[in-house]
Amino acid sequence: MATFLSALGRFAFRRRGLVVLLWLLALVGVGFAASTAPPPPADTFSMPGTESQKAFDLLQEKFPAARADGAAARVVIRAPGSEKITSPRRTAQVEALVAGLSQAPHVVAVADPFKTNAVSGDRTTAYAYVTYGARATELTDAAHDGLTAAMERARATGLVVEAGGDAVEIEQAMDGTGEKLGILVSAVVLLLTFGSLVAAGMPLLTAVLGVGIGIGAITALGSTLGLSSTTSTLAMMIGLAVGIDYALFIVSRYRSEIAEGRQREDAASRAVGTAGSAVVFAGLTVIIALAGLAVVNVPMLTTMGLTAAGTVAVAVLVAITFVPALLGFAPVRVLARRDRGRHTGKPLSRRQERRAAKREARVKPNLGARWAGFVLRRPVAVLLTGVLGLGALAVPAASLELGLPGEGTMAPHTTQRKAYDLLSDSFGPGFNGPLTITVEATDAKTAAERVRTALATVPGVATVSPVTVNPAADTALVTVVPDFGPTDARTEDLVRSLRDRADGLETRTGASTIMVAGQTAMFIDFSRTLDDALLPYLGLVVGLAFLLLMLVFRSLLVPLKAALGFLLSVSAALGAVVVVFQWGRLADLVGVDHPGPIMSTLPIFMIGVVFGLAMDYEVFLVSRMREAYAHGARPGEAVVTGFRYGGRVVSAAAIIMAAVFSGFVMEDNDFVKMIGFGLAAAVLFDAFVVRMAIVPALFALLGKSAWWLPGWLDRILPNIDVEGERLPEPGGSSAGRPSRERHLVG
Repeated sequence: MATFLSALGRFAFRRRGLVVLLWLLALVGVGFAASTAPPPPADTFSMPGTESQKAFDLLQEKFPAARADGAAARVVIRAPGSEKITSPRRTAQVEALVAGLSQAPHVVAVADPFKTNAVSGDRTTAYAYVTYGARATELTDAAHDGLTAAMERARATGLVVEAGGDAVEIEQAMDGTGEKLGILVSAVVLLLTFGSLVAAGMPLLTAVLGVGIGIGAITALGSTLGLSSTTSTLAMMIGLAVGIDYALFIVSRYRSEIAEGRQREDAASRAVGTAGSAVVFAGLTVIIALAGLAVVNVPMLTTMGLTAAGTVAVAVLVAITFVPALLGFAPVRVLARRDRGRHTGKPLSRRQERRAAKREARVKPNLGARWAGFVLRRPVAVLLTGVLGLGALAVPAASLELGLPGEGTMAPHTTQRKAYDLLSDSFGPGFNGPLTITVEATDAKTAAERVRTALATVPGVATVSPVTVNPAADTALVTVVPDFGPTDARTEDLVRSLRDRADGLETRTGASTIMVAGQTAMFIDFSRTLDDALLPYLGLVVGLAFLLLMLVFRSLLVPLKAALGFLLSVSAALGAVVVVFQWGRLADLVGVDHPGPIMSTLPIFMIGVVFGLAMDYEVFLVSRMREAYAHGARPGEAVVTGFRYGGRVVSAAAIIMAAVFSGFVMEDNDFVKMIGFGLAAAVLFDAFVVRMAIVPALFALLGKSAWWLPGWLDRILPNIDVEGERLPEPGGSSAGRPSRERHLVG
């Protein structure tokens, strides 16, 4: 592997003009294909095999005119002060609002609240249900503007008017400030790390190139492969993250090879052969984690994972070809300003060479090497501190409660949240999360009436609506309003209770099938699906990555501790999320308005994203240790060498990722905050506690045993030479020589 990648890096360095031209042509070609491709399909959401999905499919078939997938809005109207909404004056204003809503584009029906008895018991509040003939993603700006204009005219009369539902345009609270701040911090960290604008710009440039090609390909293939516009969300986030990391690793290795005295072309070749090998296998771990989302059996997550995995593959190819080509254009300017003089200008005189050698001899071990030496002298104390600290943070994760975002968790100033609160106040908390009971029978009306009577006495049921029958009279609907809100655990218990009663009700009522559906039930099914898939997904990802790392490091203990360390850091991050977002501790510090359940997709995404980044840091840091060990260094010296060359780079990469993710904490949406907070915490825990403290402490305690591999397994496994043992050593120099910091390990 190292030999092949070294030759590839040398080719890219020599033929840099051709390589850059080919990548630019690829970017232009993909961009042209994306701009001329048909528009991507609308977002669709399905959960094959769940009761909610079966009921949804049944409604699509039996009630085609109702368009079960059509958008809807619920416009809530409240009379000001102590007035009644049923007074003649306010009634006329509400009817004018209904007439205005009916004229908005795509609207097929508006239910008059006075004709459908959609008025609260105290006669202060009513709601009008607006049905659209198109999906929410298909609504035009004119449709949104028509809804807003009708509401504004009603507000001008003094009425309080708010709206919820998927037909209401979501306020774009995410203005990009957080992301811009994250990119700015990334640029500053890269500049401080490299001391060169050129070196700092390369990772950003290559990341943008890789993401541009990846997102362009997704857009171009959207209509062909059924990829919606939101499919690229995860691909963009992960592509930027790994794109910066991979280029950072290779540029850093090039600079260290130049510092070892190698010629520019040899330095680029060896950088790609060694750090590039680490990049390839780190990228494979990320691809495994993302492609593994297919085990969840939610098509939307599967496509998001596969497209993100494709973008990571592009990022790997960019790193091992485009980066060495750029190094060929700026082989010296990529170095820190203080180091450029050694590689440009006139040759040094003998006196200047002697002075330079003395200065080099006086150079102290860097911070990474000194920290590694500290850990090697006190491994037990560092190990216990790291494990116990993360373990304590992980304890709250045992009480993790999963849910999905709804209008009740939106920012208080949004119209959706205001409508949600008005309905809860006037009609009860369960009114925002009704359950739809579908009844199939030969005589659906009679069977559904019996079902309705039986459900009215079930504990936790507030009200049961009249029966609605389809034209064929073989399917009927009954709406159940729970006593509790849609995110309340008691509502989930009610759904489970109703489904448990279904078999008995079918026998007693003559129904062939009774199913519990609706948005609340769908959210519950989705959370349960993700919960059930969590352990299989974790086992698949960790298991495959274990095999891959065993192949890379030719060791059993190194991949084992890498996997266990990742589980520890993710558990600690989830515990921190529970403390802040579920329990509400320190909620004011990050601006959490409504503590509650943790988003169902968060654990899965955190496992996929953080596992990929954690293995990046593990592979890059430990591969340098393995390289030094393979070239004759003692175990302790190998650890110091790994931190001497990799500690600063891994720290910079972690700070960059944490800064990017932390930018999301500045947004108004609590669930966006949750994602940013959780990912930032996980990256910091994994990089600075697991990889920078626990890992070297374990290496110190294990010694040579860390690299142990049974003889029979060693003979079976192919030797892919990630550490570059087979690479030539021009001039006798070697990155794996016993390090200058030997005194740090005794």
